[in-house]
This record gives sequence, structure tokens and C-alpha cells, in this order.
Amino acid sequence: MNMPLKSQLVTADVQTPLVAATEDKVVALPPKPRALRARLAPIGASVLARVLPPLIVVTVLLTIWQILCSKAGATLPPPTRVFQDTKELIFDPFFDRGGIDKGLFWHLSASLQRVALGYTMAAIVGVGLGTLVGQSVWAMRGLDPIFQVLRTVPPLAWLPLSLAAFRQGQPSAIFVIFITAIWPIIINTAVGIRNIPQDYRNVASVLRLNPLEFFVKIMVPSAAPYIFTGLRIGIGLSWLGIIAAEMLIGGVGIGFFIWDAWNSSHISEIILALLYVGIVGFVLDRIVAGVAAIVTHGTASN
Repeated sequence: MNMPLKSQLVTADVQTPLVAATEDKVVALPPKPRALRARLAPIGASVLARVLPPLIVVTVLLTIWQILCSKAGATLPPPTRVFQDTKELIFDPFFDRGGIDKGLFWHLSASLQRVALGYTMAAIVGVGLGTLVGQSVWAMRGLDPIFQVLRTVPPLAWLPLSLAAFRQGQPSAIFVIFITAIWPIIINTAVGIRNIPQDYRNVASVLRLNPLEFFVKIMVPSAAPYIFTGLRIGIGLSWLGIIAAEMLIGGVGIGFFIWDAWNSSHISEIILALLYVGIVGFVLDRIVAGVAAIVTHGTASN
């Protein structure tokens, strides 16, 4: 005769959930509230340590700004005035009334599209030329001095030449982004290629890797931290370059939005646009840094 099995309670410490054992199945009971608090406390402390200091600094800066710009004769609006003047742009960034009368979303979108095209071309060409310069002594001697001279030319100095060549604002702006972003990518890639340990090259020689295999299996993994350093610098310069270029070429874009707001004496709109420019630039940098962390397994600096 089978005797019924009594329900038993398996005890656990604060780190282990309670488990109820029955004749048919094992049911996991939720952990004790104290255990949950013990697990969440370090996470909350870490988040607080990251969020609280910037919030304090921003609050102090906004307070100082409010006090200084609320005085009689102040030339810049205080934060409260900026918010009142730009509420429509903040809460409705998607409006489109035709022409250049658009919300900030459309201006930022146009600028990001130009940056995406110019930066992608700069990344492809820059990594290729950097690999050539880093791998070949003759290429380094012939091209490196030219690169060092051209990289010192300010981005906007290229705009008149690109306008003369392309006769249109859109390709001219993309060219400015390309020529601005390519130099740090070339230089950092070349440095990374030259710093590949000789032991790696010896292993490749023993394994008789062909040039493509050597590039994929040896060069790219070894030089990846340097390459992504150049890519991070390049994305920042691309965003800076497009803002300046759009002020001159006109049309839809956050740079032209800032210039048009200045011509219309809308200082609050300029301040709001600058805030958006900073946030987007930060996000772009974090995206490239995140990709670098994944590809290099955390060896690229964040």
C-alpha cells in the first residue's frame, strides 16, 4: 500500500529561492524579499553613483544660468525663457509645413543622413589607405607626409573647392564630412598595423597564410583597437564638420537651422538646437564605442 507523500519545504539560505517538493512536481517559490533587496542594492547603488553626480552638476549650472540671465540687461535668455520660447519645437519635432519650416527631427535626420554617407566612405577608404601605409614602407614614406599636411586643413576650407567641383550643396557637404573624418582613421589604422607583434607575423609565415587570410586573421584583430580609436575620432569630427558646412550650403539640416535662427534673432532656438547637437554627438560616439567593445572584446578604450 502506497502511503501519500507529504509536502516538504526545502530550506535555503538568503541567496537561494525556496522550493516546494510534492509527489508530482517541484514548484519554485519566489525568493525572500530580503534576498531581493540584497541583490538589487548593488545595482541601485551603481546606477545612483552614475546618475546623481551629473544631475547635481546640471542642476547647479542651470541655477547659475537662471540667476545670471534673469538680471536686467542680460543678453541671453534664462532656461525658463528658453523653454517657453521652444515648447513647440520640443513637444512637436515632427511638424512639416513645407520648405525649410520643419521640426527639429527632420533637420537632424537630414544631417545624420549626410554624416552616414560621408563617414561610411571615410571609414572604408581610411582603413584601406591606413592598412597600405602601415604595411608598406614605401607607401608610408610617400603618403604619410601628404596626409600629415592635408589633415591640418580646416574642414570649411574644403567647402568652396567642393562646391566648385560638385556644383550642389548635398554632395559638397558629404565631401566635407569625408575629408574631415578620413585623416584620423588613416593615421590610427597605420599605427595599429605597424604595431602588430613580430611573433604574429612569424606565425602567419609558418602557417603560410595568404594576404587575405593574414589581413582577416592577423591584421584586423591586432589593429582593431587602433582602428576604432580613429573611427571614434572620425565620427566626432564628422558631426562637427556637417554642422559648420550646413550653415553655408543652406537647405534642411541642423546647421542651417542654427544659422537661420541666428538671422531671425531666435536665440532660444539656437540654445535648444545646440543641446540636441550635443546629445546626438554623444550618442554617435557611444554607438561606435559599443561596436568597438564588441569587436575588440573590451580592449578598445571606452
